[in-house]
Amino acid sequence: MINPMELIDRTILVTGASSGIGRETAILLSQLGAHLILVGRNSEQLEKTHELLEGTAHQVYAFDLSNVDEIPRWMKEITSASGPLHGLVHSAGVQFTRPLRIVSSEGIEEIMRINVTAALLLAKAFRQKGVSVDSGSIVYLSSVMGLVGQSGQSAYSASKGALVTLTKSLALELSRENIRVNCVAPAMVRTEMSEKMLELLTPEQAIHIEAMHPLGLGRPRDVANAIAFLLADTARWITGTTLVVDGGYTAH
Repeated sequence: MINPMELIDRTILVTGASSGIGRETAILLSQLGAHLILVGRNSEQLEKTHELLEGTAHQVYAFDLSNVDEIPRWMKEITSASGPLHGLVHSAGVQFTRPLRIVSSEGIEEIMRINVTAALLLAKAFRQKGVSVDSGSIVYLSSVMGLVGQSGQSAYSASKGALVTLTKSLALELSRENIRVNCVAPAMVRTEMSEKMLELLTPEQAIHIEAMHPLGLGRPRDVANAIAFLLADTARWITGTTLVVDGGYTAH
């Protein structure tokens, strides 16, 4: 049987692989035959993800992406051992709700550093000679908050909106090197982080949030499927696009 999304013997680096969407993406990619390089700050959580993967030859690297200037050198080092990458998924990100009256420059810089600056430096690292193969694919994790507005999410929305336009510019620049760049924009997905956030809300507030998603809240696998599609040959002719996976959230 032909599986157009198979990733057999392809090496893919996933940031934020220690939990949530990043972990589920790594699991799915391993099921499709890929070799994974798992990246995150928490080595213990990364090892838990590693245990859930199918196949062999997966690797774990604890690395703090806030050290943005180290990213190109670090990626060069790990690929010298693992071999060149076929794909990169930037799932790591920072999110918090801050009304404008308490927004600080430090908070803005923290969000931008991981969500945007690290994304740019990862792309710069990916295109280095020997780091990626011909016809590589980069997938960023944006958010519907980068497409629509919401009170208290100004800094986060700005960072995720930046990823949408960053994707377009990088897709044009890297097309000459046969590297595709796309991103996925999910709405609320049931992860450990979102469940903790929902617990802080009143029942009425939680019901209202879920009602904003006509198909209900998503699961990590829903987003992982979209990421895998963009990495595989199914998206051979797709670059510079944002794939919205939101249960109908932005249809309002």
